[in-house]
Amino acid sequence: MRSSVRRLLGVPALALAGLLMVAPAASAAPEQEDDVKQVGAGIGARPLVGLRIAIDPGHNGGNGQNPEEINERVPDGRGGEKACNTAGTTSATGYPEHAFTFDVSTRLAEQLRDQGAVVFLTREDDEGVGPCVDRRGTFAEDHDVDLMLSLHANGSTDREQQGFFAIVAEPPLSDSQQEPSQDLATVMIEALGTAGFAQSDLDEDAVLERDDLATLNFARRPTVLLELGEMRNPEEAAVMETEEGRQRYADALLDGVHTWVDENR
Repeated sequence: MRSSVRRLLGVPALALAGLLMVAPAASAAPEQEDDVKQVGAGIGARPLVGLRIAIDPGHNGGNGQNPEEINERVPDGRGGEKACNTAGTTSATGYPEHAFTFDVSTRLAEQLRDQGAVVFLTREDDEGVGPCVDRRGTFAEDHDVDLMLSLHANGSTDREQQGFFAIVAEPPLSDSQQEPSQDLATVMIEALGTAGFAQSDLDEDAVLERDDLATLNFARRPTVLLELGEMRNPEEAAVMETEEGRQRYADALLDGVHTWVDENR
């Protein structure tokens, strides 16, 4: 398994000098004559330098108005086909999953970038259509990332159902879908629980295994799909609908990424 986290975070400071040049200019350290000092200061203030991460905000704002496009059949990664995408779910008050996942994703991306990571989002706004689930899956390898988080919220019809859970590909189609993705799922579940969010009782360890999700089937990097909560549950939806609540989700996911990096240095 490729692990640029171990490779990049473990190299000598001089070798990292070039890496900092690709960081966003707004958060770059002031120029110094001594490149070694600059790199050392950057690593201390920006602990995720060298990490490449993909974030997949589920669905999209224009999906619901474009049924023909999102219902187009695409490969499912296991020899079959499925719909390109869906509109996603909504809370009882009408707050849409696509808006929730995009807001949490952009908050998380900003924090990751501030700490030195290179971040790629499968969609850059909440007004378009798609991308299709097969392209979301290949996105991880296309951008040569260390890990990918696909963010969603569940829409159980039972209003009493609550809690977050993770989904991984099973049976695995690549080495990255085995232990690396399982480990990533475990780390993110623990981070969400530590942040005070309720864990789903759909599975004992809140990690479900499925073979029908093209995003996971096509991913060739450690990847987990996270259902961050139940949008039909009034209490959880109330949290999702606030900026403070969405920031809590982003903070928890950031902590999970830090734990994953620490365990894979």
